[in-house]
Amino acid sequence: MTAIKLTDVRKSFGRTEIIRGVNLSIPKGERHAIIGPNGAGKTTLFNLISGRFPITSGSIEVNGRSTAGLAPQEINRLGLSRSFQITSIFPRMTVFENIRCGLLWARGYRYSFWHLLGGQKGLNEEAEALLERLNLAGRRNLLAGLLSYAEQRALEIGITIAGGADIILLDEPTAGMSHSETDYAVDLIRRVSEGKTLLMVEHDMGVVFGLADRITVLVYGEVIASDVPTAIRGNAAVREAYLGTEAA
Repeated sequence: MTAIKLTDVRKSFGRTEIIRGVNLSIPKGERHAIIGPNGAGKTTLFNLISGRFPITSGSIEVNGRSTAGLAPQEINRLGLSRSFQITSIFPRMTVFENIRCGLLWARGYRYSFWHLLGGQKGLNEEAEALLERLNLAGRRNLLAGLLSYAEQRALEIGITIAGGADIILLDEPTAGMSHSETDYAVDLIRRVSEGKTLLMVEHDMGVVFGLADRITVLVYGEVIASDVPTAIRGNAAVREAYLGTEAA
């Protein structure tokens, strides 16, 4: 079964073509990384998959359904959730409240303004359990804006998975982290993505080769290689894209 399928996907802004005919198929349950030099179009590709930008041509399928014409929230309901390069949390709400918000729609609360969330035992227990998985239980009552950077990223990952999506998109999840923070994030990502499909954009090659089952290399909006990590590591075109012809 295919989780995400891109067929000849193209994206232009005016006369500038950013994504140039990308074909990519990601099986369910695979941990897949997209890498490439700055300006390669990686985040733009994420925005196309998640519906933030419309594609110019081609097609995208999520869990076998075309995403043509769908808004981001509608694509989310197909089973796809994403994080962003810039941490997106509710800084003036507690850590617990942030996680509980992530659970609401998938648990059927929708726009029920008459529910008092403090009395929803099952919902609150689920939020507590997710905080334990994130190693944030000890921070439950802290305002999210007061968390350390790494903890805020962990909280965002928690919000991303809270809705029960089986496809998780993470955009540079370890950017700006120290070595120890990166180790914490990698362990967290490995645990919360178990049994799910993971697609991530990441610049830290240690993270990429430590997590990914398969790696796609994007250069100037085109896929130049897509293979298992050992094959990517030895690919001359990939080395040239990162290091230049002479170094390769």
